Amino acid sequence: MAFTAKDAKVLRKRSTPPGVHGLNRARLSEFAVQLREKQKCKINYGVQEKQFKRAFNKAKKMPGVTGDNLIRTLEMRLDNVVFRLGFAETRYQARQLVNHGFFQVNGKKVDVPSFSSKVGDQIMVREVKRKTKYIQSIAEKIKNFHPQDWVSLDPQKLSGKVLSVPTPQQVGNQINTQLIVEHYSRI
Repeated sequence: MAFTAKDAKVLRKRSTPPGVHGLNRARLSEFAVQLREKQKCKINYGVQEKQFKRAFNKAKKMPGVTGDNLIRTLEMRLDNVVFRLGFAETRYQARQLVNHGFFQVNGKKVDVPSFSSKVGDQIMVREVKRKTKYIQSIAEKIKNFHPQDWVSLDPQKLSGKVLSVPTPQQVGNQINTQLIVEHYSRI
């Protein structure tokens, strides 16, 4: 089947959005830009609206910059700490592992991904789960893994420790938290 001139015209990349009003689309409103930033943050950390709003309200009550506190609050969630320690390749996978009871915090089984870790918490793979194929495969991968500065990893013991509360610079934050704060201030 050969392409005709008409087919080539249809497949050509256009510089305008599709539709009759493609040329007349205005730039995004301020609200839309703020909403997109909030959605980007929610997707990045894998949380739902209710969880995100709860984290925002917690961050708002803390002393300091609300946007930085929001990132700290989201980073200290157990599923994110497990991800940062290298026990999972994605935050979603870390969330699944925590849900299935793979980890204990300070010697106690925790299966709640939103569990808020604290400085000094010891997170380790439970003895029962060490024999699973996944943990055996991840044990090889984390031998060469270098976690962020605010957590430490002991690959032989399959454990890690929260050393400090992360700063936005340590996290490598690509999210404009100021837009999120402005978004919630207008609601």
